[in-house]
Amino acid sequence: MKAAFQGTNGAYSEVALNKYFQNVIEGTGYNTSEEVFDALKTHKVDYGFLPIENSIVGNVNVNLDLFYKYNFQIIDEVYLPIQHCLLAHPGTKLKEIKKVYSHPVALDQCRQFFIKYGIETIVDYDTAGSAKNLSKREEKDAASVASSLCAKYYNLDVVQTDIQQVKNNITRFCVFVDKDKVPSDLVKQKTSLIFSAGHGPGALLKCLEQFAKYDINLTKIESRPIPENPFAYVFHVDFLGNTDDDNIARCLQDLKKVTGMIKILGSYPIGKK
Repeated sequence: MKAAFQGTNGAYSEVALNKYFQNVIEGTGYNTSEEVFDALKTHKVDYGFLPIENSIVGNVNVNLDLFYKYNFQIIDEVYLPIQHCLLAHPGTKLKEIKKVYSHPVALDQCRQFFIKYGIETIVDYDTAGSAKNLSKREEKDAASVASSLCAKYYNLDVVQTDIQQVKNNITRFCVFVDKDKVPSDLVKQKTSLIFSAGHGPGALLKCLEQFAKYDINLTKIESRPIPENPFAYVFHVDFLGNTDDDNIARCLQDLKKVTGMIKILGSYPIGKK
């Protein structure tokens, strides 16, 4: 069986995927999230595996938007502590490093470290990709910010670990499948859905009141524009409980009366942070 993730080998997505599947499922990297969804749609893989939010930078909007576009079901969530590592060619010392390559978000999260050591930052397209590119160049004064897994893939040394200034840096990933591949014994503790609200006064409030009326705990709400419908929005909501519960089923029935659309993305276990 195979699982698709976005990124080059050694990406944090692959680290999280290996952690979740305990290395018994083969991970296949794709350049874009769209390719991950397409791979699952065309049955090239059995699972999709993508990040949807980070504790520091917030949502991965492109992936939220793709869940609106495609009809897959989330079956689990995975939390991965992000540990940025400084990687360089074998034998390179920290004092020899003058420049570093990586994704702009990773570079920004390690900004204080680079200021302290006077290292120039250079943007690359992603973390694992920067490590792969570095391994092909003879730059003894250069480094990359990426996962420790990249060091194994690309024959690089880990010069220093945990170089980000905010140590509690966590990314949340979702595992998703075709609707007919949802496990029958799946533990359902948390639900994700998308809904649209009308344009009248208090339209969103009327939607949220349904959750309050049935004492349902929302853990997240996020608005996203609909590209095909300018200045119209959908709302991504996570809440505790599952759609098989009578209480939640009644809530969703009432919610349908005040929304234009409801799309259930899945009920799944609560991931361990």
